[in-house]
Amino acid sequence: MPSVRNFTVLPALPDSLQDLDYVARNVFWAWNPQVIELFRRIDPTLWVSCGHNPVKLLGSVSQTRLQALARNDSFLNELKQAADALRAYLQSSTWYEKACPQTSKPVIAYFSAEFGLHECLPIYSGGLGILAGDHLKSASDLGIPLVGVGLMYQKGYFRQHLNIDGWQQESYVENDAFNMPIELVRKESGRPLTVSVEYPGRSVQAQIWCVSVGRIKLYLLDSNIAPNSSVDRMITSNLYGGDRELRIRQEILLGIGGLKALLAMGIEPTVCHMNEGHAAFMALERIRQLRSAKNMTFDEAVEATRSGNVFTVHTLVKAGLDEFGVELMDKYFGGYFPHLGINRRQFLALGRMLPDDDSEPFKMPVLAIRLSGYVNGVSKLHGQISREMWGSLWPGIPAKEVPIISITNGIHLKTWLSEEIGGLYQRYLGPSWSESVFDKSVWNQTDQIPDEELWSAHQRCKDRLIVFARKRLMAQMQRRGRCHGELRQAEEVLDPKALTIGFARRFASYKRGDLLLKDAKRLARLLNDPDRPVQFIFAGKAHPKDTGGKEIIRHIIHFASEEAVRRRIVFLEDYDMDVARFLVRGVDVWLNNPRRPMEASGTSGMKAAVNGVLNMSTLDGWWPEGYIPEGGWVIGDGQDDPSQDYQDMVEAQAIYSILENEVVPLYYTRSADNLPRAWIGKMKATIKWVAPRFNTHRMVAEYMRRFYNPAAARYRYLAAEAMTRAKAFSRWKSEIREAWSQFAVRDVTVHVNDGPSDEQLNPRQPQLKIGTELNVRALVKLGHVRPEDVCVELYSGPTDSWGNIQEGSPTPMRHEQRAGDDGEHWFTGMMACKATGQHGVAVRVLPNHPDQVNPYDLGLILWEKG
Repeated sequence: MPSVRNFTVLPALPDSLQDLDYVARNVFWAWNPQVIELFRRIDPTLWVSCGHNPVKLLGSVSQTRLQALARNDSFLNELKQAADALRAYLQSSTWYEKACPQTSKPVIAYFSAEFGLHECLPIYSGGLGILAGDHLKSASDLGIPLVGVGLMYQKGYFRQHLNIDGWQQESYVENDAFNMPIELVRKESGRPLTVSVEYPGRSVQAQIWCVSVGRIKLYLLDSNIAPNSSVDRMITSNLYGGDRELRIRQEILLGIGGLKALLAMGIEPTVCHMNEGHAAFMALERIRQLRSAKNMTFDEAVEATRSGNVFTVHTLVKAGLDEFGVELMDKYFGGYFPHLGINRRQFLALGRMLPDDDSEPFKMPVLAIRLSGYVNGVSKLHGQISREMWGSLWPGIPAKEVPIISITNGIHLKTWLSEEIGGLYQRYLGPSWSESVFDKSVWNQTDQIPDEELWSAHQRCKDRLIVFARKRLMAQMQRRGRCHGELRQAEEVLDPKALTIGFARRFASYKRGDLLLKDAKRLARLLNDPDRPVQFIFAGKAHPKDTGGKEIIRHIIHFASEEAVRRRIVFLEDYDMDVARFLVRGVDVWLNNPRRPMEASGTSGMKAAVNGVLNMSTLDGWWPEGYIPEGGWVIGDGQDDPSQDYQDMVEAQAIYSILENEVVPLYYTRSADNLPRAWIGKMKATIKWVAPRFNTHRMVAEYMRRFYNPAAARYRYLAAEAMTRAKAFSRWKSEIREAWSQFAVRDVTVHVNDGPSDEQLNPRQPQLKIGTELNVRALVKLGHVRPEDVCVELYSGPTDSWGNIQEGSPTPMRHEQRAGDDGEHWFTGMMACKATGQHGVAVRVLPNHPDQVNPYDLGLILWEKG
């Protein structure tokens, strides 16, 4: 091989255009249309061919054009406005400074395997990455002290092409990092800063790229550098590709390498947030670092770090839950776990549902849950399902009380709003609407938008979508070698006046992308109604290894190619953020029909709704919270049938019925001035309901209030005084665990107080009236443990036919007195009968300590035995 000397060539910008580089290198422009328009003005054709990448654009535009722009006063004025807007944004006061003025500023590190900031940074695959990107943008807008941590993939996610039979083909395009809005992190000497991560028998080096996202930074690790072997340079080759061994290498670099990178840059996180389980090895490295620095035991370091770890669980689909076989864990962590101060069995137990099951793989979500003080699902339904799914990690805890809460996802409004709809918000909601997006009173002013203006804005978005779809379809057909006559047909597809429905997402089997095709004849009648036609635009990728997902795409392509429907159904290849923006802004209805309850959240419907697009969805993910009768439609009754085929059939019929009887008639019912006023009323209702509730400003503020601030305070508290509090808390936990087997509820007496008398509850005739009070005394054996180290509770609620308490709630009992010298204590409590029906009450004991994140921290609970 020849010796190659590498160097970087930068654009030669005239002095008056220097701010172009400043503006281009902060992706603040990605959610500010006026700045995007500045770059488009440089060369509209080149802007498109550069993939909307301003850094590449500046490196590609001719010097002649740059010299002309340097003399153009109008352009220079726009450039000044853009640069001034960025500087003002970076220096202005923020929501965080106003909402949290008394708190000492924590450092929140947000780890994710993918980030979807813009299509010119293709290091995302779908919803998880888009959410992470929107999380960063809102954190920037709100002034949250957060940094992102991820991987800089050489090829990102695959590009999708369909062959003539409709079968998905994958290709990978190499990212040109030096022509992207990212920069290498360098030492003072100017050389790239690198970190070293241990792998079996070798060290792997990684350099660090930095993306400026408004006020905050995203750091991306890259192993594709000369000191590494060719195999190790491929660790950051592409997103979600390769085998399990490549995946574990990537997740070691993300979690362990990511934390090392922060520390190498002098950034010591107070709170670490893992977005899905891919980054869970970070929690191990945080323990190792603390043990090494503070001379702590494993248990002591766990207590300190758990208090500052946050974990957001996403997918409920087994294929999306990372797990690794014991052989791989031995290979990659055999030399690592001794540094944690534990043995192999203890280490493997950290990632197992059943710690003693030697055949169980090591599950990344389990590791993250065990080592996080704060865990959440991403919608109310998802939180409930997650508590059921992972509840066995807290044996004996009722599902309702499993410590996994819900923080429902949202979207970054300014990223996904069309300029037309955003302009209406500016005019009728007020110029500061975007700074108070979770203020519901602001959004009530949506009713002030004139119907004709809202409809006109929507129609302009729809026209733009159809032009885009036709051009893209023609390019797809040219690539497949279609004849000239067929290419002309692409110019005729889709009707700007027809009801247009969008379906775009990852093509996984549970999302049922071809559910609509269950009754092809009935669908064809809908599509071809001469007076009230309907048309569909599909987009989305199947995972390269998901044959079922690819079959769904192929099924749609085959149907769409039939002569009778070809003008009414279009599939747009290579779904990305650019395609998504056109779709969520331009369709009339957003269709979503996942098999309940498999959808964790689903944010695409939120993006559509804030643009006035109506949603039609099964009651899954966010839709049970997002649905209001006056703002959209529900498919099915929200019940889960054990027969998937039967459920698919029923819900397909429901889709046809809703379209025929509700959606189509409503859309085509026009007033004398040809406006669908009832439809527009639904558009306003959905905007008013969705926009203030399902945005990432609200979401990130909720993370700040419920997780980040408490986690930062608890971490600082436990870490104070050379970790003495963390060590003391760890000792207390060990003592409680050791003594727990000796605990017992010896005796329970229940007296009825219904006013004039107070007598013991008759177990043979336990009939009471509403308002009756039960006074309960419990004798609890605690041995040498102090009464204040436990919480004794009455747990009461309605019972099922087996006598088990359902949806119960706890009532604390107070310590009354010690009973003798053998560690027995009397506790007393009272509860009132507030509802009729069959009820039950039981006594239970939980550990109690002020430093616990929640009462179920230790996973210990003692119930009264019958």
